Amino acid sequence: MKQHRSAIRAYASCSVALALVWAAAPVQAQFRPRPTSEPPTGEEYHIEGAAGFWFPSATIFAASEGLGQTGTTIDFKTDLGLQDRKMVDLRLVLSPSRRHKFRFEFIPIKYTQSATVRKRIVFNGIGYDIGLPVRSELEWRAFRYAYEFDFITNNRGFAGFVVEAKYTDVRILLDASPLATEFARARAQIPAIGGIGRFYVVPNISITGELTGFKLPKDLVKNTSAHYVDFDLYGTLNFTNNIGAQLGYRSLDVGFIADTDNGAFKEKGIYFGVVARY
Repeated sequence: MKQHRSAIRAYASCSVALALVWAAAPVQAQFRPRPTSEPPTGEEYHIEGAAGFWFPSATIFAASEGLGQTGTTIDFKTDLGLQDRKMVDLRLVLSPSRRHKFRFEFIPIKYTQSATVRKRIVFNGIGYDIGLPVRSELEWRAFRYAYEFDFITNNRGFAGFVVEAKYTDVRILLDASPLATEFARARAQIPAIGGIGRFYVVPNISITGELTGFKLPKDLVKNTSAHYVDFDLYGTLNFTNNIGAQLGYRSLDVGFIADTDNGAFKEKGIYFGVVARY
């Protein structure tokens, strides 16, 4: 009798175990954990394009000498009525392998405004007296060509260095027609170096920080000095490996002295956009 009861218990135990295995099989088939060696969502691509809107606050000063007259340092907000506006930010990344990236960026920055001059301004040798209506334009085209090498890569992110060339083309126009119209233009190819790091909070959400810069000492080139600092911090939500959304904060700080001309341009603010990969 005892042997019969033991057989029944063993049979029942086996039946329960088989039932549990059978019930767990579909769940196990649905849940497939990400292998530890597999890259996070958004890191497997060869071409990445991003487009967004940037909402910077601008601080812009410039001075230009001409005809033997020292130029006035112009505050574009206070003196010419410049208003902050949104900008378009376009980026492209070519990645032949996970560690190597070739990057291109273009930010077309343009301000157009009108104001009545509150103080006498001398720009490029031409004087603009108090009370004179002046229409002004500032066009700043910023191109960026960069190479990135990630010396640390794993399933939680990467860290690397960036070397780049920043081509800056700035054109300033003051128009008080028919009395006076004058413009000045400055172009420069500025090298820069810096670092970048990315950390994945979860497999499809990352935080990226990047800082690049360059400073040309005063004594290196006669009557010339320049600096360029670019800081970018943003988060990315990857819906799939091919599409995502970004929210970030960026700061550009550019300054130069070239003979008797000088300028200081600062743009900083939040941006958002979309990113697509192939």
